[in-house]
Amino acid sequence: MENLTLFMTAAVIAGGGLYWFMCILGSAEQKGKRAADLSGGSISAEKVGDKYKQYWSFFLRPKEIDKPSQVPAFVDTFYNLVTDIYEWGWGQSFHFSPSIPGKSHAAATRLHEEFAVDLLRVGPGDKILDVGCGVGGPMRAIAARSGSNVVGITINEYQVGRARTHNKKAGLDSLCEVVCGDFLQMPFDGESFDGAYSIEATCHAPKLEDVYGEVYRVLKPGAMYVSYEWVTTGEYRSDDPEHVEIVQGIERGDALPGLRCFDEVAEIARKVGFEVMEEKDLARPPSGPWWARLKMGRIAYWRNHVVVSVLAKLGVAPEGVVEVHDMLYKTAGHLTRGGETGIFTPMYMILCRKPVKADD
Repeated sequence: MENLTLFMTAAVIAGGGLYWFMCILGSAEQKGKRAADLSGGSISAEKVGDKYKQYWSFFLRPKEIDKPSQVPAFVDTFYNLVTDIYEWGWGQSFHFSPSIPGKSHAAATRLHEEFAVDLLRVGPGDKILDVGCGVGGPMRAIAARSGSNVVGITINEYQVGRARTHNKKAGLDSLCEVVCGDFLQMPFDGESFDGAYSIEATCHAPKLEDVYGEVYRVLKPGAMYVSYEWVTTGEYRSDDPEHVEIVQGIERGDALPGLRCFDEVAEIARKVGFEVMEEKDLARPPSGPWWARLKMGRIAYWRNHVVVSVLAKLGVAPEGVVEVHDMLYKTAGHLTRGGETGIFTPMYMILCRKPVKADD
């Protein structure tokens, strides 16, 4: 009888723990997704594993991709695979921010987003563009901060639905609109936006000039554009095996067709017609380490990996989600080393202005 009691007690504790991780951990307000709801986005459950293998094969050697025209389709696949995991484990803003003493990760993230929109000098009645909006975390912070109407574009249809759900829940759906499309060929009229920003999104473009050219096209003369870019810094050495391994690890695990060097960004912006007003690595001191949150998440990873594995075994989550989660963990290690060595930054800020026409 005593053994039975102990067994039942253990079962209740184990069951309660699993329920906690599946149904409570990662609320929609904080993490955006419950573990029990993890999916493959728009990919059907039985195809998640195959799609992951196709993705991994395509990005195995990012700088040697022989068909750049296929990159957008595989970026779409990537976000189908990772969006739920990002929301569950990270939140609704799919980007990094400098750590700030005394501030939570959420507060630091919001300040990083608000800094971007403050540079645009926009306000109520203005229409601004979020280039690569994900599920809309930055969009909502920026709309709330500025009072502007924000139009976000993402290549991933699943993210469109998630962003609209979050916008409505936040009471910001009257200010925030989301469109599914490729930022290399945007479905917007020329000179139709009063400002634009991109937060760690244009790194997915095979050629930065293509997306910058599209942003230039849709901005009104005199409008500002700010972007936070993923780039290698002046510390990167292509003849250092560790540096090469770190960069390739970041590229493979984040659907990047080759990281650009920081000193290319302004040159490309000027090439498409922009005036470059300012450029700065926001990760440089006195900013706190943006990778601190990744290092703090090691224990959480193992906890979450167990949960994901159990959910896959139970048929609640697609089997391929386990491989995707493992890929993201390994990528987090490369990102951390990129930050620690100083060879990589995810927040090289460039502020541009579309020139005013001579007759305006």
